[in-house]
Amino acid sequence: MKNIILTGHDLTLEQIGRVAHHSGDVTVSIDEATRERISRSRLFVENAVDSGKVVYGITTGFGYFKNVTISKDQTRDLQRNLIMSHAVGVGEPLSRAQVRAMMLVRINSLVKGYSGVRQIVIDTLIDFLNKDVYPYVPRKGSLGASGDLSPLAHMTLVMMGMGEAFVDGKRAPAVDALASAGIVPVTLSSKEGLALTNGTAMMAGVGTLNLLRAEELSKIADIAASISVEGLMGSVTPYDQAIHDARPHQGQKDSSLNVRRLCAQSDIIESHEGCDRIQDAYSLRCTPQVHGAVRDTLAHVRRTLEIEVNSATDNPLIFPDEGVSRSAGNFHGEPIAFIMDFLAIAVSELANIAERRIAKFVDQSTSEGLPPFLIPKEEAGVSSGFMILQYTAAALTSENKTFAHPSSVDSIPTSANQEDHVSMGANATNKACLVLDNVQSVLAIELLTATQSLDFKKPLTPGVGSKAAYDHIRQHIPFLEKDRVLYHDIERVNAMIEDHSLLASVERAVDSLL
Repeated sequence: MKNIILTGHDLTLEQIGRVAHHSGDVTVSIDEATRERISRSRLFVENAVDSGKVVYGITTGFGYFKNVTISKDQTRDLQRNLIMSHAVGVGEPLSRAQVRAMMLVRINSLVKGYSGVRQIVIDTLIDFLNKDVYPYVPRKGSLGASGDLSPLAHMTLVMMGMGEAFVDGKRAPAVDALASAGIVPVTLSSKEGLALTNGTAMMAGVGTLNLLRAEELSKIADIAASISVEGLMGSVTPYDQAIHDARPHQGQKDSSLNVRRLCAQSDIIESHEGCDRIQDAYSLRCTPQVHGAVRDTLAHVRRTLEIEVNSATDNPLIFPDEGVSRSAGNFHGEPIAFIMDFLAIAVSELANIAERRIAKFVDQSTSEGLPPFLIPKEEAGVSSGFMILQYTAAALTSENKTFAHPSSVDSIPTSANQEDHVSMGANATNKACLVLDNVQSVLAIELLTATQSLDFKKPLTPGVGSKAAYDHIRQHIPFLEKDRVLYHDIERVNAMIEDHSLLASVERAVDSLL
């Protein structure tokens, strides 16, 4: 059992991914030094309430009601009302993994000691993770400033014994879900409702899962491209190290090295060395430049998220050593809005170029001797083969062009113009999920298409990495001799991408891809 100790400073994106997809082998805790920071921050809040000092969100209302003073007797009602009034999300709920990622990021922000919550609040969220209770959180409704108010309100509602939660995979009233897990509901005190809801945890948590998925898809894209290079009788010369040392973008260098390793020892490539084709089409020849640019964009996304998930993002922030609170705007999600838009735009290109390779396979005039639509000649006309798979790839690629429109260029003022500029980062994050779904399916179609092409190259064998991918796919999906229902095949390849088994099979043959 792996225990992750949260300090607020050194949470990794990989740890978020592990906790999000928890399968009983990881727990979360905090240490005594962290508890001391939390206590000092809480003491400031309690002193402010006892003294009647005017501090935003502690002894005042919220947003437009910032100038309304709240008495000590009203503080609990204020926090409770805040959560009930803000839990107004709509749409499909976030997945289990997404909610768990969101909760982990929120805990890590709170334990930094700038938020003024009691330890019991943090311990309750930790219990949610360790006992696998996760709130019902509708996906839509956050503006990305003041943080992810609505999603985090739905999370907090469950802490109070209200709303709904999932336990043992079943959706139930929160009070029942908590009772079944042995968790006692929390009565929120001063500032705690604000501290729990006023932050970027949904954007950062779900955004982290988006990044981890995109990084793996970039490896899958290199695998698919390698099989396509082989099936389309492409040249590996454009992947030569000297070319990429001459333009040393790191992503480009990594992608080209991956393809060289995947295609190593290929009988197919060796069979047409010295042929009279001068250059391949861009979709083969420029793969490292395109895939590499995606990788470099994802590297920027990673750097931003590594900072964000270890940041204090609520308001006001408590500085107990100075004895002050400061009202500011760390809840504003602009950094995540930008990087989720960047991610969606960049990853869309993996599908754009993959669809072009798929199109080359099914077109006899560009497929280098392969039969039309990759169906055996005796079935041509009676069977359509891979014809309509390219249609699906084209539809998904086109849809991504709509999804890639930036959310971060939009802003609609709220709270009677008090909150007059928002990031729309949650929309960018949700939209990036849709782009990733489409990209994965396009890559699944390319893998199916490219794998089919290799069967027509027999007895020549592909490179060691391409063959490992081919063998893994063929364990589950047979050669298409004549038409059959093909959507099952797409689902099977998507499944082997999602369970990481395809990548694992390839990496056993060529070691870890970059």
